[in-house]
Amino acid sequence: MEYQAKYITDDIKLSCYEDKFFKSDVMFDHHMLIWFISGETKIVQADATYFFKKGDIFLIPRNQLATIINYPKDGQPHKTVVMHLSTTRLRNFYANLNVKPKALELQKIYSFNNHPLLESCLASLIPYFEMKELPEDIASLKITEAVSILRTIDKETDNVLANFEEPGKIDLASYMEKNFMFNLPLEKFSFLTGRSLTTFKRDFSKAFSTTPQRWLTQKRLELAHYHFIEKKKKPIDVCYEVGFENLSHFSYAFKKQFGYTPTSLINGK
Repeated sequence: MEYQAKYITDDIKLSCYEDKFFKSDVMFDHHMLIWFISGETKIVQADATYFFKKGDIFLIPRNQLATIINYPKDGQPHKTVVMHLSTTRLRNFYANLNVKPKALELQKIYSFNNHPLLESCLASLIPYFEMKELPEDIASLKITEAVSILRTIDKETDNVLANFEEPGKIDLASYMEKNFMFNLPLEKFSFLTGRSLTTFKRDFSKAFSTTPQRWLTQKRLELAHYHFIEKKKKPIDVCYEVGFENLSHFSYAFKKQFGYTPTSLINGK
């Protein structure tokens, strides 16, 4: 995979994927503001699937699980400007503001497609990626500008950006039933359910009477089977959406579980 990234700072980068596609299951440690220059992205979450293309601008809140699939489009690479809105920077931004964020029951991705103020702010970063010596504090100024614009065009973003709480202890079984398709380290699942890794494994065993890995594999294969039968999806799409990293491993595990391959099931053989 041909991947290139240019940085103004660790918080602002120009990201470019040249290959056919790139897939990753992630948990976002920081809010991310993204502007599409070219290409397409499919973002699959537990409750929704999003598609973004050239010109789109969107904000992904932190501590969310998602499958990200990046594609080139129309002969152009997948190219984006990515701005990380870290908790440290946002604390400094909101320090002197009287903002009391409301708890949001449903975290979502916020879309600001083709908004002129945001697009102008993010497009103005492009020349800086080619500079060897940057003006002092330019990243901080640009992030402050972007956050100020976000707050102006959507008041609800304060409830996201000014909320600095970490995940508390929640019902493990319900959370895992909702998010099992994301292929992340157990340490991430334990953090998101408000537990140490040791406590997570113990509580998981009590809830499901098996190990996390065995349970996750079985749930992902069952979901794949459902997609083939009910949704008529292709193996290459199902493989990545249910949490597997490559098609050959997925096909092997599927046949071991059900006794036939995905292709045989689809073709009715």
